[in-house]
Amino acid sequence: MVDAIKNKSQHQDLVNSSFWIFGISLLLIGLWGFPNIWYTHVDQSRERFWFSSKSEVTGYDFVDHPIGDAMERRLVADETFNGQFLDASDNAILAFIAKRHSESINEIGLFVHTPDRCWTEGGWKIQPIQPDYVEVEVQGDKIGFERRLFIAGSRSELVYFTGMVGGQTLPYRLDHNLSVAMKYQFEKERENTTGTSNRMVDSKLWARVWDSFKSRRPLLGPKQFIRVSTTVQAGQLEKGDDRLKVFLSQWLVRDDYVQAIEAWESAKASEEGDPDGK
Repeated sequence: MVDAIKNKSQHQDLVNSSFWIFGISLLLIGLWGFPNIWYTHVDQSRERFWFSSKSEVTGYDFVDHPIGDAMERRLVADETFNGQFLDASDNAILAFIAKRHSESINEIGLFVHTPDRCWTEGGWKIQPIQPDYVEVEVQGDKIGFERRLFIAGSRSELVYFTGMVGGQTLPYRLDHNLSVAMKYQFEKERENTTGTSNRMVDSKLWARVWDSFKSRRPLLGPKQFIRVSTTVQAGQLEKGDDRLKVFLSQWLVRDDYVQAIEAWESAKASEEGDPDGK
């Protein structure tokens, strides 16, 4: 009788354990598969495209500045453009593009290290300006750019940056590092650098996560990051804005997104010894 009760109890414990293991397994599978189901929305009202760049822009001389191997590995970018454009008045524009034609969930995102984070950690200081977001007409499309003013010593640099995912502009801003950068800047002056912990508790960061969730736009996949900047003198921000806006309209070239991805996949397959791209 005692053995029967003991066996029944052991059987019930086994059933309960199996139930919990099954439930946790379903939960983990759901969490793993959810992003692939939820973040799939494409704005059908807009054409899918992204930008390539020109090294020849009217009124400017171009000097190529290839980024180092260490930076390429950090970005995990498939294609980069980095250089300086100089006009007849010695006004310089620094231009940068990084493209990733595919993406793994284990790779750091192109949008993680925006200037708000990298430049401040590199010693630049953010000077708050308004507006901190502008729209620029490029090849017939209005593209939203984050707008910042960074200062290092006597140099002031006006910076525009933006991103695209899956051949479409973002339905949310790339300001997730802005308030963290301001806190980091303040705490660095107090010799208390806690950038990572600041990011985790920053409300704006989580607001952008929520914006991304609502939009259902892909988090992974082909991405493009664009940044331009120019040195400005005190009280001459408007001249810097005009310079960048005119430059962007001349420098960026609109490409067919689908054709660009197919061409890249074909070229990659050929390099790997599969001429049929399979």
